[in-house]
Amino acid sequence: MTGNEDVLLVHGGTPLEGEIRVRGAKNLVPKAMVAALLGGEPSRLRNVPDIRDVRVVRGLLELHGVTVRTGSEAGELVLDPSNVESADVADIDAHAGSSRIPILFCGPLLHRLGHAFIPGLGGCDIGGRPIDFHFDVLRQFGATIEKRPEGQYLEAPQRLRGTKIKLPYPSVGTTEQVLLTAVLAEGVTELSNAAVEPEIEDLICVLQKMGAIISLDTDRTIRITGVDRLGGYQHRALPDRLEAASWACAALATEGSVYVHGASQREMLTFLNTYRKVGGAFAVEDDGIRFWHPGGPLKAIALETDVHPGFQTDWQQPLVVALTQASGLSIVHETVYESRLGFTEALNQMGAHIQLYRECLGGTPCRFGQRNFLHSAVVSGPTKLQASELVIPDLRGGFSYLIAALAAQGTSRVHGIELINRGYENFMEKLPGLGAKVEAA
Repeated sequence: MTGNEDVLLVHGGTPLEGEIRVRGAKNLVPKAMVAALLGGEPSRLRNVPDIRDVRVVRGLLELHGVTVRTGSEAGELVLDPSNVESADVADIDAHAGSSRIPILFCGPLLHRLGHAFIPGLGGCDIGGRPIDFHFDVLRQFGATIEKRPEGQYLEAPQRLRGTKIKLPYPSVGTTEQVLLTAVLAEGVTELSNAAVEPEIEDLICVLQKMGAIISLDTDRTIRITGVDRLGGYQHRALPDRLEAASWACAALATEGSVYVHGASQREMLTFLNTYRKVGGAFAVEDDGIRFWHPGGPLKAIALETDVHPGFQTDWQQPLVVALTQASGLSIVHETVYESRLGFTEALNQMGAHIQLYRECLGGTPCRFGQRNFLHSAVVSGPTKLQASELVIPDLRGGFSYLIAALAAQGTSRVHGIELINRGYENFMEKLPGLGAKVEAA
């Protein structure tokens, strides 16, 4: 493509038709790469997507002396942590500004080096993701934390010790922090109210392959018995269920048909049920799932997001675009991120009818209900979408804007598409392959 690589012209109104492939989950692969730091031998990770978060973590690992090379098959990385070393503060800051992943380096670096440095963190602006959870957890393991002008400096004067932790909310990031820290800590760590997303289970599988002892109970309690050393791992990352769902919603909103190679039914059960209720069709096959609009009107639904096994918050934004084409009033109650419905303002400018509310419009009150956040939405449809000037706000909201532009009549200018590269591998190549009419501005 030529022209402005960060602005995409989208000529809408054409159904997406064809096949694409999703690789390993964005919410697992970078964390599995960090886990390699804990090992005494090289690790081999397969099904790695070529996305920005992977490149950020690769750069940070290399700064700390980890050798990272591509393997013999496509999407394979070999990570050798034999010579872990301290990294320059300025170099860390330069690599980490656009990602929140660096905070997960804390536990492994404290075990390997006795100290760690964490710069200011970036990420999607969709509501609070307090890193204080992470630092509170690390203090409970015995780390000391000093706030400096350039970031946080952590030390482990002695070997970190296992502890009992109860999370106020099943935070994915904090659960990952505990896992990556507890596996080499002395004694037993008990984590209550843990996140149990499929990507968390896959990270537990990675750590178990390295020699960790981890049990996951049915009441969201994870117990980790610390060991003295870990080895390497060989692992194939589970597929990205969030990307797969995004393409499914794109097929629905544009009245098209998309075969998503690599999509897995097991991790998408809740999404698939909702997709069917809305009126979407799908067929599970050996190598993936085909999603399509079967014709006729889509149906309005009531929807609440929740932690796994509920309806994932990252599925909500792409689906809302499709719900603008459903007949009747759909109700969406966002309970995971308080500001995730802000993206609907741009959809309204395109002709959608979406009203936001501070009240909990779901079956159960949530933690945002008394805090004055616009976290519920009523979507009235169907409404024809018209092309617009769009500025991408965050990763999932950005892909949702892309879906809206593809479904709309006319040509939209979508600004900030580089942000979509954080989690959608080669999407600029996939779009033309599905018949989308897009070009750099």
